[in-house]
Amino acid sequence: MAQQATPVRTARLGRALGPEPAAVSGVVLLLPGGDETSLRRPASMRLPSAVRALGRRLARAGHAEGLAAHLVHYRYRGWNGSEAHPAHDATWAADEVVRRYGDVPVSLVGVDMGARAALRAGGHEAVNSVVAVAPRLPEEDVAATPEPVKQLVGRRVLIVHGTNDRQADPELSFRLASRAKKANREVCRFEVHSDGHGLHQYRAEVQALTEDFVMGALFGRALSRPVQDALAAPPPLGLRMPLASGFGRRR
Repeated sequence: MAQQATPVRTARLGRALGPEPAAVSGVVLLLPGGDETSLRRPASMRLPSAVRALGRRLARAGHAEGLAAHLVHYRYRGWNGSEAHPAHDATWAADEVVRRYGDVPVSLVGVDMGARAALRAGGHEAVNSVVAVAPRLPEEDVAATPEPVKQLVGRRVLIVHGTNDRQADPELSFRLASRAKKANREVCRFEVHSDGHGLHQYRAEVQALTEDFVMGALFGRALSRPVQDALAAPPPLGLRMPLASGFGRRR
């Protein structure tokens, strides 16, 4: 039986989330989750409302500085092994930002499989920062090449992970952060104690942390003290920084 050909599709950017600025001076690309293996087209209704809500929050927070936030619509639902489709789609999206808006800084904000895509595509020349929330990383295998980290040099990187995540092992993101920190001091990682993969218990805190980090990276806003401390602390302290309940409410 002949092998079925992979359908030819194109990625696309969704319409800008939240209020669209008159002049764009920075862009957030939101990368949703996906499956390990699937050549099916992602369904728009499967996109988590939390991802859209985060994009709208960031758009509002950066509107005065000219921030545009776009959701990336992948070609395929799966990562699909060495094809790494979401990572290539994230790179395409960064290229599209340059085509549309010119030389503006880009922040990649990914969740689940989208977080892996954000980390992998972080080497794009337009990208200055990466946020990886609950990244779904592959199990380490001595026979396989580990997830790359050298592309993150020169970028500011934030990883956020729940300690009770049963779908994406938080220890894997700690190990990746440890390797990345050796090559790039601008890496930090926050742990959300007792929360799971969806980070539902501390969603407001995770959104506030992401906003703090992205606005600092794209527009030079002052970072909160916890983020400053996490970036400055040597490993493992800065890579196991606890995300405090109520983060962002007292700023």
